[in-house]
Amino acid sequence: MTGGARPVPLHRIQVDDPFWNPVIELVRREVLPYQYEALHDRIDGAEKSYCIDNFIKAGRVVQALQNGKSVPTYPVDKWCYDDGNAAPEAFHGWVFQDSDAYKWLEAAAYSLISRPDSALAAKADGLIDLICAAQLPNGYLDTLYIINDRGAVFTNLRDFHELYCFGHLAEAAVAYYEATGKTKLLAAARRFADLICDTFGEADGKKRGYGGHELAELALVRLFEATGEQRYLDTARFLIRERGTKPYYFDRERGKETEADNYFYHQAHTPPVHQHEAVGHAVRGVYLYSGMADVARLCHDSALAAACQDIWENIETKKLYITGGIGATVHGEAFSFDYDLPNDLAYCETCASVGLIFFAQRMARLSLNARYGAVAERALYNTVLAGMGEDGKHFFYVNPLEVLPQASAEDERKRHVKPVRQPWFSCACCPPNLARLIGSVGAYAFAESADTVLLHQYIGATVQTENGVITVDSDYCRSGRVTVTVRGKQAFTLAARLPEWCDSVQASQPYTVQNGYMLFAVNGETVITLDFPVQPKLVRCSNRVRENVGKAAVTCGPFVYCAEAADNGDGLQRLVLSKNGALRRDGDRVLADGWREQADDKLYIEYKEPARTPTTVTLIPYYRWGNRGENEMQVYLRI
Repeated sequence: MTGGARPVPLHRIQVDDPFWNPVIELVRREVLPYQYEALHDRIDGAEKSYCIDNFIKAGRVVQALQNGKSVPTYPVDKWCYDDGNAAPEAFHGWVFQDSDAYKWLEAAAYSLISRPDSALAAKADGLIDLICAAQLPNGYLDTLYIINDRGAVFTNLRDFHELYCFGHLAEAAVAYYEATGKTKLLAAARRFADLICDTFGEADGKKRGYGGHELAELALVRLFEATGEQRYLDTARFLIRERGTKPYYFDRERGKETEADNYFYHQAHTPPVHQHEAVGHAVRGVYLYSGMADVARLCHDSALAAACQDIWENIETKKLYITGGIGATVHGEAFSFDYDLPNDLAYCETCASVGLIFFAQRMARLSLNARYGAVAERALYNTVLAGMGEDGKHFFYVNPLEVLPQASAEDERKRHVKPVRQPWFSCACCPPNLARLIGSVGAYAFAESADTVLLHQYIGATVQTENGVITVDSDYCRSGRVTVTVRGKQAFTLAARLPEWCDSVQASQPYTVQNGYMLFAVNGETVITLDFPVQPKLVRCSNRVRENVGKAAVTCGPFVYCAEAADNGDGLQRLVLSKNGALRRDGDRVLADGWREQADDKLYIEYKEPARTPTTVTLIPYYRWGNRGENEMQVYLRI
């Protein structure tokens, strides 16, 4: 069974799931309104965004230029601008601040597909008007350069994120068009895309450059698939093929004569077709790899597809946290070396796990295998959901597997690890990224080809496919039972992924297994019941991961569990799980037999077994940690 199955369009998916309904409703009811206010700098106690203010300023500049007025210029020499280093009328915030508005619009579009909301649509339309008013006549749209210096456009591709911001604009534009049929934002995105196509390429007079923060590659593909404009795909392919070629463009654009810089951070150290390991900034990496997989599929590029497969293999088998987190080090927010997966220093940016799900979806389109859906499930139910608090108004940027609040406060090495979620961030890429993924979660669950419907994730929904109507009644997260009712238009194959955590499965209909998918022959009306027994289990890491030797984690179904001091008291490092003890489910908690070691007051002692007393260790789903105030947390416990 090969790849090629396309995601079912969101307007043909109506999610109805006991686990996901409240999450999606939380995004609609709380997250989107809250983030809208945050982008307008109207949240007390939250870091300022400046995002909307920049679009207003840029709109004034465009209007002034159209009226023939002179406009001042300001420096474009920093990654972040604030009241202390920038004039009041200059750009404020991070160089990529525009992207937050685009991600919010994309999330709003997905919400409008699932549930029409006139108030939300009015906010989105107003924001689109503001964005379009800031666009230059030639199609350029990046508020940093429009406000500060129009003459410096596309002069620092390595650092200043113009192509990255375009990528989020394009993704939002396609999503909003598909949700509402409105073309205003799509037309703006196409004008910017046309400018990019005219600016970058192999022809004489064009820039042979590419962005320091990838995203334009996959966004141009999305524009191509939405509009059929071939040069969008051609430019996406150019950006990938040109990346990492020598002499390095990033050196040439800055007039350097050496190649001394380490471009692993940007995945620009060598052409992507020759890359076989996940390196550098993790979010940039998975965005690039997603674009590579798209281009490999559409351009039938077997060498590029092979590079994608090697990179995937490296992530899945050597650089993936049990929670679906990636990016082990704060230095460069980056992938580390193989098997380097520290718990208390982990970075695991929420955006990185979102991007990993994008990559997984695209790899499944290249070559269908259950491993992609398994990794997407791991990231989705653990790190991604952990990025948002239960109130929808607090967020994690970093998702560690072990937290000691004192260390976060006093140890410089762990300042990036927050023991509680934050109301917002000046660099706020993660909250709207999380919202847009949750809003479109159905697209990662269901796919189809001419003769096959695929269930990548077991999310309850009614799905209108070309082959028939599929209704999924899912209790996957609690009991593991899933009932699939098919009203087929013709004979086809239903392919249902075997969860990697499931030791056995019971199905009401006969099936064969291929590449980790159960294949059911369907013709007419059919009901298929699947039982995936959900039981807690102990899972250990490879002993190549030094931090976890002698430790284990607890999982139950798709969820990873953790211990918090709120349930178990301080000193979680002194808890020991019994390898032969019982693991009992108690609602959404797991209770484990174990011991608590007595604390040693003396620093060094001649070795003997510490005194310990029996205890019951209480564990909660990892995605729920941090909702009860500041306290210790650990995923891996001694065994």
